[in-house]
Amino acid sequence: MSVSLLQLIEGRLGDHSPGRKLLRRLMKRSAVAMILQVRQGELNILMIKRAEREGDPWSGHMAFPGGRMDKTDAHGFAVAVRETEEEVGLTLGPADECIGRLSDINARPHKGAFGMAVSPFVFRLEREVEFSPNHEVAEVVWVPLEFLLDTNNRQEMVWEFKGAKIPMPCYFYGKRRIWGLSLMMLDELMDLVEGQNPRRKRWRRG
Repeated sequence: MSVSLLQLIEGRLGDHSPGRKLLRRLMKRSAVAMILQVRQGELNILMIKRAEREGDPWSGHMAFPGGRMDKTDAHGFAVAVRETEEEVGLTLGPADECIGRLSDINARPHKGAFGMAVSPFVFRLEREVEFSPNHEVAEVVWVPLEFLLDTNNRQEMVWEFKGAKIPMPCYFYGKRRIWGLSLMMLDELMDLVEGQNPRRKRWRRG
């Protein structure tokens, strides 16, 4: 099942036309790596829990390895590869195939008139690896994709933002809460697997 699910994702990504922001040349840029691996018969996706850091808007959140584009980065793919090595000690080489990418998401940072475009790149990992997280990462976690595809595991949280209380979808994997931008990326990936599910509603335009 897991191998066929991975093959299905590869095929759908091959036919996928990810959305790109019209003003991306004027936007700040960042990228993440969404890494898939079959582990003990289950297809898993690699996530990290960010360390608690003052001033970091994503402090303590579940996320994918990634970060902002530097002047030395040629493109978003290079950002995803560099940041994965820096954050978790995993060097994505030619054997770790990038099987596609998903749509840009506007992260809407506090600074910058046009926001920040986040580009997700999807990789297939077929080798055993050991991680060495840096100071930005509190934990490295493999999350079963079938857990996320089961909408019975989908819950609702309340996000307090500028005095407003906003209902938001989320998952709890153990005590780890998956929501926000990371969930938007996962939702697009899951839509590729099974089409749009009425129990997995679109909750924000990217």
